[in-house]
Amino acid sequence: MDFLVSLAEGFIGLFQEGAAVFVSLVTGIVPLLIILLTFVNALIALIGPDRINRVGEWAARPGLVYYPVRYILLPFLSVFFLTNPMAYTMGRFLPERYKPAFYDAAVSYVHPPTGIFPHINPGELFVWLGISAGITSLGLSIVPLAVRYLLIGLVVIFIRGIVTELMTARMWPRTDAVEATTTAY
Repeated sequence: MDFLVSLAEGFIGLFQEGAAVFVSLVTGIVPLLIILLTFVNALIALIGPDRINRVGEWAARPGLVYYPVRYILLPFLSVFFLTNPMAYTMGRFLPERYKPAFYDAAVSYVHPPTGIFPHINPGELFVWLGISAGITSLGLSIVPLAVRYLLIGLVVIFIRGIVTELMTARMWPRTDAVEATTTAY
């Protein structure tokens, strides 16, 4: 009989713990996300969508000097202002040869800034909260970890953007050759 009582208490305890986590989210992170989303939308309205779109056109210019613009600045601004998954649409201003690399950079950056800017990817917030729980349990600040994660993310997306652009450039002639042979029939 004690076994059944313990099983029933454990079963309901699981749901009580889930409810406690839910209440902590509703009173903690949800209001923060709403305020951040409101701020970012207001900032976009103040800056103007046309100006933000012009950044994408600027990043599409050819040359090595535009690599950091294309694979650091543009993904960062896209992810910050448009959030996940809308950030990927900023690639529409780039020529076809740059789109795969921009997408790779942008999709790789939707998680690293979540520790500082949770509005970017609220779905990934649970991953960040799980990682940062170990730091907070030690009584340490999570801010240094969040800043390092954001900065390392910028380095990684820059490298990924360049590598993907080089791979795309190498594969592009093969795609043209396949298209030429299929249209010949």
